[in-house]
Amino acid sequence: MQLQDILFSQGFGTRRICSGLVQQGLVSVGDEASPCTDPTALFEEKGLCFRVQGESWQYQLRAYLMLNKPAGFECSHKPGAHPSVYTLLPAPLRARGGGAAAGVQAVGRLDHDTTGLLLLSDDGQFIHRMTSPRHHVPKVYEAQVKHPLDARQVRRLLDGVVLDDDPAAVRAQDCVAVNEHHLRMTLTEGKYHQVKRMVAAVGNRVEGLHRSAIGTLVLTPELPEGQWRWLTPDEVLALTRKREKAA
Repeated sequence: MQLQDILFSQGFGTRRICSGLVQQGLVSVGDEASPCTDPTALFEEKGLCFRVQGESWQYQLRAYLMLNKPAGFECSHKPGAHPSVYTLLPAPLRARGGGAAAGVQAVGRLDHDTTGLLLLSDDGQFIHRMTSPRHHVPKVYEAQVKHPLDARQVRRLLDGVVLDDDPAAVRAQDCVAVNEHHLRMTLTEGKYHQVKRMVAAVGNRVEGLHRSAIGTLVLTPELPEGQWRWLTPDEVLALTRKREKAA
């Protein structure tokens, strides 16, 4: 692939801008100390490492990211009262691919006041697989609740509660009272404000919410709040591996 097309696919601007970056000597490839100044120079893109204006990048056919979302950010490209979560990402990730649907997209959403694990990708099939209820991808939430928890509340959440927009009961796949005010709940659906509404349905109230895991992927302290990283190929494979339907 031509170098200018590689840069374009990775989100470094229009083809004209990418060609200009190369011609200005702002792009170097591999271990070469000297920049490549020929926009049409051909490179094998798989595994290609390059630097743009001194910043290192690796070619990625598809983007799979995890972000430790802080409170106060909206999972929207057109946010309202709060800044967009996409502003936490470097510009190339927000523009890769070009066109109207450029850039990575959040895999599902977290409320502006909810923190924790957020996946982002530009792979539509991956996004669908991770968000479709029929794939039963478990998501683990840590909820801080207002009133002390009791066994009755936990049992009701496991047995199922009815929300106001659907006569069918929804239930937690797993639910544990870590302590009096800390509830750990695993869900395989993604209804609007589901954790908050389920907890309200059993007579309690969520005062803080954090997503700690999606499928096999667990958010660890090594990824600070507000920071992101690429998923490894093994992590992507584990997330998309077929799993048995929840009982």
